Amino acid sequence: MQPCHCEFVSLRERRYHVRIWGENDAPTIFFLHGWGDVGASFQFVVDALQRKWRVIAPDWRGFGLSQWNEGAYMFTDYIADLDALLEHYSPDQPAQIAGHSLGGIVAGVYAGIRAQRVSRFANMEGFGLWVSAPGETPARLEQWLQQIRDNNSAFRNYTRREDYAKRLCRDNPRLTPERSAFLAEHSLLTLENGSDFTFAADPKHRWISPVLYPLEEAKACWRRVSAPTLWVAGRESVIMKRFDEHPDEYRERMACFADVREVRIDACGHNLHHDQPQAIAALLDDFFSPAHLAGESR
Repeated sequence: MQPCHCEFVSLRERRYHVRIWGENDAPTIFFLHGWGDVGASFQFVVDALQRKWRVIAPDWRGFGLSQWNEGAYMFTDYIADLDALLEHYSPDQPAQIAGHSLGGIVAGVYAGIRAQRVSRFANMEGFGLWVSAPGETPARLEQWLQQIRDNNSAFRNYTRREDYAKRLCRDNPRLTPERSAFLAEHSLLTLENGSDFTFAADPKHRWISPVLYPLEEAKACWRRVSAPTLWVAGRESVIMKRFDEHPDEYRERMACFADVREVRIDACGHNLHHDQPQAIAALLDDFFSPAHLAGESR
């Protein structure tokens, strides 16, 4: 395994846990994880990278070892957190970003809002945005208020990390026992009793979001993205199986990006970096290579 070091930084009055691989003088890539994941799970991809990179992978607020919110989680907070993260680690040059799922959604919207801050963007299944129906706001807010009142969300507890690792393998047959054991080590927190474990995330993430980020608004941001975009999907992904029934909708989303290249990975589900880290690493090595950057600067 490639060694890393971890640090805590203050971003927007939140204590953020950040994992960093590589040397400070190497080209930097920001890896942004999805919902229910942690920055450490990019270890498999980092181990397979052939070029020398400085990889920076935060735990989003409320996940892993980053600070929790006092209340609900808003999508716009992640956009602002990403802006603060880039300002902290890359204040003087545009960033190269690889985002998975939620991380890809956040980075894609951000790359349209602040196009000058993103030089290249690898979108790993960060295009499965929800579609809200007109008139659903009253019911959503009612449910949200009830969740605040009840305040009883919780994740399942485990007496052994091995039990969680076995569950991961059951849920995803493509996951090897070695990788599931690694994920169990970094995706669980020890409870106060010192013997049991629970998911390393604020249970309030299970609350319904009171404010949706509508698809059409996301598309408006995507159309402003100037960064070359690598669009990566797993052929066996649940998201892609849904899009197989609506291919026009899938193409419409991809077409919002001005400079986009699509790649589909065989024998791969939604968690591409868990299932096929070697294939993902090869794509990222090529996509973020200095040769591309040199060609774009001329």
